[in-house]
Amino acid sequence: MKLTNQSLNARRNSGFTLLEMVIVLGIIAMILGGAIFSMNKIGESAKVSQVEADFKIIDTALMSYKLLAGSYPTTQQGLKALVEKPSSTPVPRRWSQNSKKVPLDPWKNEYGYRFPGKKNATEVEIFSKGPDGIENTQDDLSSQDE
Repeated sequence: MKLTNQSLNARRNSGFTLLEMVIVLGIIAMILGGAIFSMNKIGESAKVSQVEADFKIIDTALMSYKLLAGSYPTTQQGLKALVEKPSSTPVPRRWSQNSKKVPLDPWKNEYGYRFPGKKNATEVEIFSKGPDGIENTQDDLSSQDE
């Protein structure tokens, strides 16, 4: 049985060439790369939102501490005062554990605490060192930021 020129051409034209496959795979890789890049930015935005939510939760625990103790913990006592009763002055009159452990930010660093705060001396300041984990850098987040 002999194949005609028409059947050979039909067989040759029926599939994809290697070049066409490589081009399609390249386009798919570019689309996936762009999607992964944009997802990374969404992840960082979610971490900042998590920090803001944590500020509110910690602030609530600090208000509860103040109601019992009579004042906020000092900067030296820090957020550890929510976990265990401070032994340094001022020792709270009444105290109850408000947290099981000192909370961590999304980058796995402990939140910082100041009273009085840097920007508003009448309020507590809770802060995160941000993604770089270094205090007093551009990426720090503070509960006193607007």
